[in-house]
Amino acid sequence: MDTTLKCIIIDDEPLARELLKAYVDKTPSLSLIGSFESAAEAFKTVMDGRADVIFLDINMPMLNGIDFAAIVPSTTRIIFVTAYDSYAVQGFKVNALDYLLKPVSYTDFMKSIGRALEWKSMSDAYSAQRKPDHTSPRMITIKVKNQLMQIRLDTIEYVEARNDRVIVFRKNSEPLSSLTTLREIEELLPTDTFMRVHRSFIVNVPLVEIVERNRIVFGKTYVPISDNKREEFLTRLGK
Repeated sequence: MDTTLKCIIIDDEPLARELLKAYVDKTPSLSLIGSFESAAEAFKTVMDGRADVIFLDINMPMLNGIDFAAIVPSTTRIIFVTAYDSYAVQGFKVNALDYLLKPVSYTDFMKSIGRALEWKSMSDAYSAQRKPDHTSPRMITIKVKNQLMQIRLDTIEYVEARNDRVIVFRKNSEPLSSLTTLREIEELLPTDTFMRVHRSFIVNVPLVEIVERNRIVFGKTYVPISDNKREEFLTRLGK
């Protein structure tokens, strides 16, 4: 399996770009396909979907990194590189893989690359199990720590996006945490039984027993229902 990550650097500070480029050049598992001083300049290269990882500054003129990350293809992950730690929460809301503070040390840089390689390995495994004939699977495979685990679909109650991970909650079993995105999990789940009811939650509709106002009750846990999903969800329930 190809373990080389194709990456892009976007930063309006020349010295920051040069430092990251030097780090990329001396890291065998990385291949640089472009270095840009603005999101607008990088737009075409990013949107063709060839990059695995973007090293992205946040505080840039015209189009900042947070807004740009929201339109990046789902096959590309973001590692924010910024001088401001106040953006961390916003960064993780747009599925950032990691968040590095300037000046970035090579040690911290390599820790992020380790996470990126783990994500790439898991993403490739997900791609391999997708069926072109759209036959509904009976189980899915996710990476939990250093193991691939098969999960029966009829045991999954709901899936929650939490920072840079997803948590899979199952009937009568411990939750499983995986370094991936809710979008990637959603692509694996059959739409006839699973539905995204909130930006951060997917539920197994046949396992829903209690709906209380704008939330679903699973034991002692509440899953929120977005206003724009409520009508569709109630229709799916036959209410």
